[in-house]
Order: sequence, then C-alpha cells, then structure tokens
Amino acid sequence: MEVETLKKYEAVIILDEHLAEDQGKLFAEEFGTLMKGLGGVCETSQPMGRKQFTYEIKKKKTGVYWNFAFDLPEKNVVEIKRKYQLDERILRFRILEYGIRGKKATLEDL
Repeated sequence: MEVETLKKYEAVIILDEHLAEDQGKLFAEEFGTLMKGLGGVCETSQPMGRKQFTYEIKKKKTGVYWNFAFDLPEKNVVEIKRKYQLDERILRFRILEYGIRGKKATLEDL
C-alpha cells in the first residue's frame, strides 16, 4: 500500500467584495471542507482585508483577500484549481508550494 505524502501549500484568493461581503468566513469553512475531502488539512485561514487594485480585475476596483496555508497530496492541487476557476466569487487566486530544499519545511523556516 502506497502512502501519500502531503506537501505544504499557500493560497492567496481574492474574492469579489460584492459577492463575498458577508460570506468570507463561509468561504473559509468551505475551503477547509474541500481540503478535508481531498485528503488534506487546512492549517490556517486568514482574512487580509479589503484592498484596492492597481488595475481593474474583471471590471472590479477592490477585492477581499484571504490567505490559506494547507497540506495536500500533490495530485489534488489540480482539483482545487479546477473548482475555483469557475467560481464567480473569486476574482483571482494563486497557489504556491513552499518548502526548503533538502529538508521538511516548517512555518519557522519561512
């Protein structure tokens, strides 16, 4: 039996302020549930507040930023991208893998 190793990722998601005004916490819970369903763990979800854009994104001038740190099997990252590409609440998102070459990454290493 093969054991899947979890990799550490960080996601920054920009939500449309009009569609996610009161739904930020609901979105964070939904994200955590998705992680659990894909065999991962959402370590932190942190609201970063509303920020004005330098240039418009999808004809919007501001958005609500959220930062998520999570552990997930590498093959399941594609599922997150696929799910959130079509979500109308999300203006933009970026998922980054983080780690230190040659050893297991910890939050203190960042």
